[in-house]
Amino acid sequence: MTEQAPIVIVGTGLAGYSLAREIRKQDKETRIVMVTADDGVSYSKPMLSTGFTKGKDADGLAQAATEAMAEQLNLELRTYTTVTGIDAEGHRLLLDGESLLYSKLVLAWGADVIRLTMPGDAQERVFPINDLEDYRAFRKALKPGSRVAIMGAGLIGCEFANDLRNGGYEVVVIAPSDAVMPSLLPPVAANAVQAELESLGVRFHLETVVERIEAAETGVTLLLANGEKLQADLVISAVGLRPRTELARAAGIDAGRGVKVNRALETSVQDVYALGDCAEVDGHVLLYVLPLMACARALAKTLVGERTEVSYGTMPVMIKTPCCPAAVCPPPSGAEGGWEAEQDGTHVKALFKNAEGDVLGFAVTGRFALEKQALSKVVPPIHS
Repeated sequence: MTEQAPIVIVGTGLAGYSLAREIRKQDKETRIVMVTADDGVSYSKPMLSTGFTKGKDADGLAQAATEAMAEQLNLELRTYTTVTGIDAEGHRLLLDGESLLYSKLVLAWGADVIRLTMPGDAQERVFPINDLEDYRAFRKALKPGSRVAIMGAGLIGCEFANDLRNGGYEVVVIAPSDAVMPSLLPPVAANAVQAELESLGVRFHLETVVERIEAAETGVTLLLANGEKLQADLVISAVGLRPRTELARAAGIDAGRGVKVNRALETSVQDVYALGDCAEVDGHVLLYVLPLMACARALAKTLVGERTEVSYGTMPVMIKTPCCPAAVCPPPSGAEGGWEAEQDGTHVKALFKNAEGDVLGFAVTGRFALEKQALSKVVPPIHS
């Protein structure tokens, strides 16, 4: 392998660009090539659910153009390029019609939206929003006064519901759970967020699912499993994300829920690393900004010669529902204990405590959200 082979980063989302920035803080010259299937415009995916609240369209949410990023970070950008495989033994990234030699390969290609196969003749009115191009297509289809149905009441579904209401749109949320964000919030905090969203005008149809979407004279008709029919103009599918692992598996790289890496972000194959939404770091798949940034800082040091393991610390998840500010630090999976809550209307402070009274997690809403930093110092880190 020649010395000239570059560090190759697949993906120009928050993970890929954050890593490139961190590398350049320490090494201005090592050749970096970034490969992306899209246009390579720099943006922050978590900001997609804040467009109306911030008064920004898709272009407004873009942070820097492709050419500006290439110049700023002194790197080569290959846009609209499809990765077809990885030749780990030959240190080559296989592209559509060619291959690219690498010294180190970083997989930062993110996660795919889970797509529901839905009967009916109105699939073109269903929008999964996983990147800036998806968001641009949705905003283009959205007309003043549009009625929007959101499938999914998780973090993304609730954030979009709040943001669209702030934009003056009618919003209805449909989900099989009996509460919003069931995998993230305890019921007392979830109910507080739902109540404030309802006060804002969001309508919820929980404990049911959309079974069929049919074209209507204006917009679509959604047929629910409970027998109800709803009318909407557009549908957002926000039912979850699945880390991209197929190409890694095909190359013989170990994968579970995500591409498996240790705390140095090393995969099972030499000189191949992973971070961001596609990675399963030491058993954890964390689709949030704070762990991503911690991984980018650690991996940059490793790539420039100082092998560094990531240290996560305590990282609360901020929920962007301005009508009910909220933050959560879920207890570890399988932790024994229970939630204790202090509540004043939709202002909730819930602490997860074990039998010894140690605080292992928290969820705060409303004015208690201001305590998230103080509580973060009490909760033990994911791993330090």
